[in-house]
Amino acid sequence: MREIEVGEVTQLVRDLCIETNTCLREDQMAALRRARGDEESPLGQEVLDQLLENAAVACSEGVPFCQDTGYAVFFIELGQEVRFTGGHLGEAIDEGVRRGYVEGFLRKSIVGSPIERENTGDNTPAVVYYDLVPGEALKVTMLVKGAGCDNMSALRMLTPAEGLDGAKEFVVETIEKAGPNASPPVTVGVGIGGPFEKAAQLAKKALTRTSGEPSPDPGLAELERDLLARINATGIGPAGYGGTQTALAVHVESHPTHIAQFPVAVNIDCHSHRTRRAEL
Repeated sequence: MREIEVGEVTQLVRDLCIETNTCLREDQMAALRRARGDEESPLGQEVLDQLLENAAVACSEGVPFCQDTGYAVFFIELGQEVRFTGGHLGEAIDEGVRRGYVEGFLRKSIVGSPIERENTGDNTPAVVYYDLVPGEALKVTMLVKGAGCDNMSALRMLTPAEGLDGAKEFVVETIEKAGPNASPPVTVGVGIGGPFEKAAQLAKKALTRTSGEPSPDPGLAELERDLLARINATGIGPAGYGGTQTALAVHVESHPTHIAQFPVAVNIDCHSHRTRRAEL
């Protein structure tokens, strides 16, 4: 049994909040550079140049890449041989978010109630998903999720008869409806299967994968390539100004489902695609 003092978790989360908001991960930078090389529209090229410049300045100056520093979303892989000491894991994560957003001078965007709309003042509570896995490690993946692109996301309960063709149509339709409002070039997470809520969770978790890394499942990898080609054929382009690079990557995750269902969720992340991993 391995013991981890919760203060270590707080420090790790605090650092993740600041680093994820200020420095885009290298795979995202590579995706933007690749899009710049492939973009055919002069206006789209200019948008991508500005995004690359903004990313370089944000990281070197330690300032947020985007003013919307979003939800603090965490996917936790918790080894079942780990025991926490000195407090509660959930509280330690929230304390890390609190310190990160205050000490990093990051915008606080969370309201305690969607009805009363009073800001919590420190961007807590975090949104946390736990997976219990074998071993003694604690792996933490953070996704900073802004509201503009999240508002453009969608879920549909298809029938098995609508099947894969219906799923493809729904994904592309969702991107077309989002248009410039999702701040393209986007990264698209797609979750298929499971009950209602599982599809949405899969779609969001898919966003944390290395940009453009194909699914290990050959069928899903083919689906990802097909969807990326269809989305980029819409002509929405960077910032919605037209072009060939509407999406940088499409990541699909799947889960077993009911014989009478074919759930499909689409979670969109904007050009400010901020995710990072750390481990204790």
